[in-house]
Amino acid sequence: MRVLVTGGAGFIGSHITEALLGAGHEVVVVDVLHPAAHRGEPTDLDQRAEYRWHDVGDRIALRRAVAGCDAICHQAAMVGLGVDFGDVTDYVTHNDLGTAVLLQALHEQGFAGRLVLASSMVVYGEGRYRCAEHGLVRPGPRDTAALEQGHYEAGCPECGRDLVPEAVPEDASVDPRNVYAATKLHQEHLCGAFVIEHSGVVATMLRYHNVYGPRMPRDTPYAGVASLFRSGLERGEAPRVFEDGGQIRDFVHVRDVARANVLALTRPEPVAGALNIASGAPHTILDAAVALSRAFGERAPSPAVVGGWRAGDVRHVFASAERARDRLGFVAEVDFDAGMRELASAPLRR
Repeated sequence: MRVLVTGGAGFIGSHITEALLGAGHEVVVVDVLHPAAHRGEPTDLDQRAEYRWHDVGDRIALRRAVAGCDAICHQAAMVGLGVDFGDVTDYVTHNDLGTAVLLQALHEQGFAGRLVLASSMVVYGEGRYRCAEHGLVRPGPRDTAALEQGHYEAGCPECGRDLVPEAVPEDASVDPRNVYAATKLHQEHLCGAFVIEHSGVVATMLRYHNVYGPRMPRDTPYAGVASLFRSGLERGEAPRVFEDGGQIRDFVHVRDVARANVLALTRPEPVAGALNIASGAPHTILDAAVALSRAFGERAPSPAVVGGWRAGDVRHVFASAERARDRLGFVAEVDFDAGMRELASAPLRR
């Protein structure tokens, strides 16, 4: 099978490319090598793939790239919260317009294969919450005044009480709360619209949770929190943990994420719709900082809980992994502690 992997030179995309090549598939990679994630062409790429260094938004070049492909694995995107709202046009251009150009090229080619999209847990906004009195509720954005006073938990929209977070299933309502989240949800909607108008195409939206592991980009505001902690420890600095460190996330290893993509692309029966790709074993942000500090050894500084908060961030969001297990056959294999120990010494990209 010939597979196009957009963003295939990136952190997650390079692992997917390796996994597909290892399974005997032919891979063509399109990657613009965006400076937010790359400092030139990476030196750790699997040279068995065919690499095309151009933007997904390059209509002419992309038409050539999709020609003859049996399946599409769309990973190319700007990720993370970014610096501030000034990033909005870059996010929309790379994520939404880039996806539209890809889908237009597939339309023109008469594509009728599988389409796997790298989506994200950020489409949920705040996670799933239960109030002792009102049951399942959807809290609104956290109050700025409360955040400044150090009250970080989301409150019940009916009574104001603190809520109990629960694992988010795929049928939970979506509520993107930052620019990146809005673009990821729009990518899902564009792919869904494409499927409706193209018989035979099946789109699988893999909603990644907090992905970590070798080849994460270092020292960039677009990197994941685990990478930022690791980069700080390398400099001899204590990991800086916002709020009180109690934010719950699901950390899933990049090799597990790559395996989920291969399953979605190759299993006998395709799986349509959204799937959480997660470990199913949530941890706090402080847990991740502590695990990395310990992995660096006794002389490593302990995490510093610094308070504060970031606009657009949410308190808790972690996944139900049942649908991916039942429909895709995906179960994460890399243990949290083992994965964090590996990350402590794994090569990162500059």
